Amino acid sequence: MGLLDKVERGIEKAVRGVFSTGSKAQVEPVEIASRLRREVDHKAITIAAGRTLVPNIFDVLLSDEDFQRAQEWGTPLAEELCDVVINHVRSQGYILQGPVRISFRRDESHRAGDFEITSKTEKSSGSAAPAPAAPRANVPAAPSRQPVRLQPVLDIDGQRYSLNAPSVVLGRSSEADILVDDTGVSRRHLEIQTHSGTTTAVDLGSTNGSYVNGHKVAGSMELTDGSTITMGRTKIIFRLLPANNGGRP
Repeated sequence: MGLLDKVERGIEKAVRGVFSTGSKAQVEPVEIASRLRREVDHKAITIAAGRTLVPNIFDVLLSDEDFQRAQEWGTPLAEELCDVVINHVRSQGYILQGPVRISFRRDESHRAGDFEITSKTEKSSGSAAPAPAAPRANVPAAPSRQPVRLQPVLDIDGQRYSLNAPSVVLGRSSEADILVDDTGVSRRHLEIQTHSGTTTAVDLGSTNGSYVNGHKVAGSMELTDGSTITMGRTKIIFRLLPANNGGRP
């Protein structure tokens, strides 16, 4: 989406010198931003009708080389990454129990260019101060959405994504709401629209086309429970689950 794309371009501009020297393999800020969004989606859990809880505390585990670079620019980079998480949470209609905080940590088990993200949910005490690495991350929990009977979700390569927004774009670009790492997928390939309980797939002029249950999407096509969407080599299952199981099992 446009806002996230601008944020990521801002990250690159602010710290392009940080990750541009040293070893051949190096972590890029946009990689961290993309991995954070995946971590949020992966850990999403529906705790009640229309209430999907996601983590708000993140640790980015880096090699010695990458940690030294990240530490030098820790606060500006952490603030921008917090914005990435917050905007993704809002776009998907998730809820938070406390401020988003991101920390960089050294992990000797990782090589240069390799990193890992761990996350957890931490309830705000109301008096706790934000972590030094993310002083702008104090954001109140998003309001809960209206209860619904069925929750539309997408199952992609073992991960489940709740479709909590009226429009969700899938593609290979960082501006897509759901990143699909497939060379046969266009940068902005497919849009999933949900209105008044009806969900449709809209092809966004992709190079290789989109297919629902083997039929090419010409314009748009309504999705039903169990529909199979094919983009490039990627198969996606659309499901309608009871609201109390709408997040990840």
